[in-house]
Order: sequence, then C-alpha cells, then structure tokens
Amino acid sequence: MSLSILIPACNEADYIDACLTAVLASEGPEVAQVVVVANGCNDDTAARARTYSLAFAARGWLIDVLDLPAMGKPGALAAGDAAALYPTRAYLDADVTVSPPLMAQLAETLDTSAARYASGSPNITARSWVTRAYARYWMRLPFVADGVPGFGLYAVNAPGRARWGAFPTIISDDTYVRIVFTPAERIKVPAVYDWPLVEGFCRLVRVRRRQDLGVAELAGMEPGLMVNEGKTKPSFGWLVRSALRDPAAFGVYAIVRLSGRLCPSRQTSWVRGR
Repeated sequence: MSLSILIPACNEADYIDACLTAVLASEGPEVAQVVVVANGCNDDTAARARTYSLAFAARGWLIDVLDLPAMGKPGALAAGDAAALYPTRAYLDADVTVSPPLMAQLAETLDTSAARYASGSPNITARSWVTRAYARYWMRLPFVADGVPGFGLYAVNAPGRARWGAFPTIISDDTYVRIVFTPAERIKVPAVYDWPLVEGFCRLVRVRRRQDLGVAELAGMEPGLMVNEGKTKPSFGWLVRSALRDPAAFGVYAIVRLSGRLCPSRQTSWVRGR
C-alpha cells in the first residue's frame, strides 16, 4: 500500500533531521512519499530537508520540500494535501520521531474500504522535573492510555480523508480530524512514537490554555461532532488512586490545569505543544 507522509514545519531546524532520519528508517510501506512543508521558516529547515533527497530515492521513496511563506498550520496542511500523491495520508509533526514499524503498521491498518483513522502509541518525552511529572499523569488519563489521541501524528485512508474538505482555520487540527471519526473508527497500532512536551511550568500552562481554547472553539463550531470525542471524566476513585500513586504528578497536573483556567488566554492562533 502507498502512503503520503505530510510534515508541516515552522522553524524546525533543531528537529527535522531526527524526524526525517526516523521516517527514513521505517520498515514500510513499500511505496511512500514524504512532503515537508516549510511554513514561513526563517531558519534552514527546508535546506536540511532537501539533503535527504538521495537517501529517500535510494530506498525508492519520494521526498518533496515546499518552501512557502507563512500561512499557519492549516495552510501548511492544505499545501501538503495538494502535493500528496497518494490518498492514504499520515500527518506528522516535525518534532516527532517514529519507531521503525510504525508507518508500515499504519498503512496496513488503513488498507480497508471503511473510513479509518489511526495513530501510534505515544511516548511523551520530557527533561525538566515539572514536565516529566505532568507527562506521567497525562499519559495515565484514560483518554490517552486507552484511546487514540493522535497528538503529533495521525493518519487516514482515502474514505477517511473524504470525511472533510479543506482544513478549517482553527487552533486544534488534530482534535478536529479525530472527532470526524467515531471512537470505533479510530485505531491505535502498537508501534510507538516520541512526542516532546514543552519544558517548564509557564509553557505547560500556555499549552494547556491552547488545548482548552481548541476544544471550546470546536464545541462552538461543530457541536454535533463533539460526541465523538469519547472522553469520560475519571471517577472520584480513579482520581484518589492516582493522587496516592504519584502525588507529585497529580499535583503538577492539577495546578497547571487550574492555572490555565484561572488565567485564560486570548490566543487564537496555533501554539506548539513543544
């Protein structure tokens, strides 16, 4: 099965090498195209990406690098879609590193006539104490542990991509695409990928605000689709057990979330999760 891997990238010179090296090491699929959309970069993201042309050609894959003016993430995703050769598509953030089996597993899972959404098993990477604590708690939340959140990477087949037209100009593209599918149509494959979280308390609060804004925006724009989120609030018993199991992680997560709600942001544009 063929796959187009679309990578929007805005000033990702520090990450694009690791991202493309990991994609290049993928065990499959046999036919693939990588599209790096350098979106308003003022660093050498595009130049770095172009150095992989021969390596991808040697394994029979294509790589296209689009060096475009700033157009926001929805615009970059649209440009990637326009350049995509294959209907089955993976949307990959430039700071994510995939494990070798992941792309092959996604392509195999999406090889069906039914509309499907798929992602891998995320591994959140962090360095600072506060970010590691936040990540530990977040990864245990039922929606993340048992669901298919798709942050940093999601993929759809042709019937799935037909579920929506152009990417809307919104804060959270990953949430929007996810809720276009019911929980039963979303599949998590076992292969992992690394997704870096922002470092430090203030940046965590900023990203938490962005997440809340994105959900609120979608709830106003697509209230009928929000039932597909599939999120259930953890029970009181679950919260107590979590707090006892890892008080530091529980405390950091609670304070970050409360801070995001008490100090709402007026931000309406995209902000990195990392």
